[in-house]
Amino acid sequence: MVPPMHGIARPLATTGLAVAVALAAWALLAWMALDMGHPLVQLTMPGAPDWSPANVAAIFAMWSVMMAAMMLPSALPMLLAFARMEEQPGQAGRARAFEAAYLAVWVGFSALATGLQWVLQWMDWVDPMIVSTSKELNAGLLLIAGAYQFSPLKRVCLARCRTPAAFLVGEWRPHVRGAWVMGLRHGAMCVGCCWALMALLFVGGVMNIAWVAALAVAVAVEKMVPGGERVAMVLGLALIAGGLSRMFFS
Repeated sequence: MVPPMHGIARPLATTGLAVAVALAAWALLAWMALDMGHPLVQLTMPGAPDWSPANVAAIFAMWSVMMAAMMLPSALPMLLAFARMEEQPGQAGRARAFEAAYLAVWVGFSALATGLQWVLQWMDWVDPMIVSTSKELNAGLLLIAGAYQFSPLKRVCLARCRTPAAFLVGEWRPHVRGAWVMGLRHGAMCVGCCWALMALLFVGGVMNIAWVAALAVAVAVEKMVPGGERVAMVLGLALIAGGLSRMFFS
């Protein structure tokens, strides 16, 4: 039996929009990495902690774009599952609200990351290229991220992200406002799962597109690949080893 057209079109539209936003974000990040001399890109790399309003806006925008690029691909199974459960005609706004709320959480995270970057630059622990210049900071971030991989909060948040159907059934709310709340809750779970890995951007460099991509792949593998929970533990051991190496041998 052929499914109703709206049952096919809605999931495609929802995931297609997310893919388009993610691809556009990755394209913008690649442009920034390849053309660091551009005046707009230079605004994201102030040489002193006394940032201008333009610096603050540019750095916040950079973090927001980066979070969209890194986190939307791993959210696709959840977005697809949500759209497939929305079979009633006229409910397309719910899927958009869910997706927008998810991104809003990561925009909020980007604001916190912008503030953290300013603090670290003020302490002279990161350079204008947003790379850590402190052995202690590098070791500390790696050890924190590694230890967090084994924490109960990480396990709970990762499990919720890996089981879209269970999350949606348990958190289901009606109407567009309900979809917005569901998106916020899923975004919060995603932040709870990945915040420590995102902090590692300061270790490899926010402008290092290969490092950004590697962290995005690690997040996607944890969430989407069978046995991702075990991969998270192996990654945790590797991060702890890297932190100890930075602490004692570098």
